[in-house]
Amino acid sequence: MRHKESEGVERGPVRPVTDLNLLRTFLAVHRSGSFTAAAGLLGLSQPTVTTQIRALERQTGRELFERLPRGVAPTPVADDLAARVAGPLDALAAAAGHEAAPHERAAPVHLAGPAELLCARVLPALAPLTAAGVRLRVGQGLTEPLLDELRAGRHDLVIATFRPRGRALTAVPLTDEEFVLVAAPVWADRVGERLGREGPAALHSVPLVAYAEDLPIARRYWRHVFGARLSRPAAVTVPDLRGVLAAVVAGAGFSVLPRYLCAAELASGALVALHEPEDPPINTAYLVQRPGRPGNPDVIRVRDLLIEAGRSW
Repeated sequence: MRHKESEGVERGPVRPVTDLNLLRTFLAVHRSGSFTAAAGLLGLSQPTVTTQIRALERQTGRELFERLPRGVAPTPVADDLAARVAGPLDALAAAAGHEAAPHERAAPVHLAGPAELLCARVLPALAPLTAAGVRLRVGQGLTEPLLDELRAGRHDLVIATFRPRGRALTAVPLTDEEFVLVAAPVWADRVGERLGREGPAALHSVPLVAYAEDLPIARRYWRHVFGARLSRPAAVTVPDLRGVLAAVVAGAGFSVLPRYLCAAELASGALVALHEPEDPPINTAYLVQRPGRPGNPDVIRVRDLLIEAGRSW
């Protein structure tokens, strides 16, 4: 829902602004992600911040923020404006002896992606940045809605399971996920060498544990490795691959999982790889953002560290 303060805002080029107070308030809102938080940083009342943002939107002729259930999200126009004014305003504040504290200079970095990859790889890789003062707000979900939210300005970065189409977003490859067919030893012993002789028919009596009813990962594995269509239903579905992993380790059946997620269980023997094809299915994850240089320098720090870490995943 667009906030009502933007009534009267026109479309077209951004008009110049000469009131530094309005720009300082704008930058505080952009960095904090909230009118209320910005008011606290500036020593103003929340209504005053709201009034100043409304005035700035009238002066620029463009909408700058979208109201969310918690806080606000900058529009692309706001991101561009922040990128232009942040450096000069920070330099002016420093010259006047009013340099902001490190925790005030940058808003939280809003990052989203698949829950499993975030928990297993991304958050451990970003731990050094939080110790250095970077604030993170992490969300999870499916790629398509997360990309829609990124376009709307609700995230700074999204880890996507496919490359987005078009030019509205920019994407760089982050890591490759290799998928492996796994089961607990109790089932692996029953299947034994039959899989090599009989193919996927050897798994007919073994329950299938899957991420969703339409079996997206397992169907892809069957098509890529066996050249066959998987038509059986799942015995168990869990909309979180960590739950699938837990069920398979406990002996609920077999599944297809990203190797990074079950590497420890494979190494310990809690899981067994039922098949090791020469050409396993691989899916590339992408790090996606809106075009242009982010107004928040911490977004760049998070992006660069993830790209570096992704080379070793």
